[in-house]
Amino acid sequence: MKKKVDLPLLIAVILLILFGLLMIYSASSIWAEYKFQDSFHYVKQQALFAIAGFILVYIVSKIDYQIYYKKANIILGICFLLLVLVLIPGIGSVRNGSRSWFGIGPLGIQPSEFAKLGMIIFTSKYLSSSNKFLKSYRQGVFPILFIAILCFGLIMLQPDLGTGMVFMMSVIALLFIAGVNMKFFYGMGIIGLIGIVILIIIAPYRMDRITSFLNPWADPLGTGFQMIQSMYAIGPGGLLGQGFLNSRQKHFYLPEPQTDFIFSIISEEFGVVGAFIVCGLFFIVLYRGIKIALHAENHFAKYLSFGMVFQMIFQAIMNLAVVVGLIPVTGVTLPFLSYGGSSLLISMISVGILLNISRGEHKS
Repeated sequence: MKKKVDLPLLIAVILLILFGLLMIYSASSIWAEYKFQDSFHYVKQQALFAIAGFILVYIVSKIDYQIYYKKANIILGICFLLLVLVLIPGIGSVRNGSRSWFGIGPLGIQPSEFAKLGMIIFTSKYLSSSNKFLKSYRQGVFPILFIAILCFGLIMLQPDLGTGMVFMMSVIALLFIAGVNMKFFYGMGIIGLIGIVILIIIAPYRMDRITSFLNPWADPLGTGFQMIQSMYAIGPGGLLGQGFLNSRQKHFYLPEPQTDFIFSIISEEFGVVGAFIVCGLFFIVLYRGIKIALHAENHFAKYLSFGMVFQMIFQAIMNLAVVVGLIPVTGVTLPFLSYGGSSLLISMISVGILLNISRGEHKS
């Protein structure tokens, strides 16, 4: 007997998206009025993606998730092709120093966002069909790791370290729950740290982010500016905040406040209460997603559910950690809330797949 759709998950996501639209308007209205003479510019674009996303959630929730198992190789192949094409001048467009976008009129599509989901689908298929090989690094772990590193390398050529980290950590998390020997993760931790150090050394702007994280006041009008302005937004928020639309930092202080640092404006306008509500909604997404994974009818569905939920929540944690000054700036968006069509669409497609898995027959 098929179960009903997971309403708590769906309601939490709807609330996050609707609140995100409100906050994108609040955070971006001043900038949008100045740049486009239209205070609704950003929220109108995000609303279009949200409407498309809700349609996709409905459609995807009706599609049997097993089709992703059958088409996993094709899906990843298309994602790989898009990651290559976006690097070609004239095809991919440069925004904020990264060649990460396909420009479609005033809108932009980011193929690395689609690659994150494509890799989760492919890895879930691989692990569900290759479980017996996982104790052998050469036969079980290295093949999937090689493919992941290849895609990671293409993302880093854009360059986009934040998305690349979310990408790789999602694959590592799936290998962890698949039961790969812990010695592998110790080794990967050491290799990962060395790799991150190398990536920081070869790109001076990443070193600037590290130094501005350690002491933003060393360059308050340069590399430390965004972090300082974020703290100025969060600090005065207090318990209940300054009130909706009453943020001061969005008045040309905090750069692009509707994107990576939207949580700063949420904290300023709605205070600790607003911040806890947002975190609570993400906890519901995490809890319901893990429950769906535990009750899924086969290994592929379990891996797929966990991978998608981990990816969304890990990205959210990374974003929040940046905003409150716990880690250096990474450039990742806050799922469902930040301005960004590609991120919103992929998050909503993931929710649609989760809802379809949740409606499957329960098997203990």
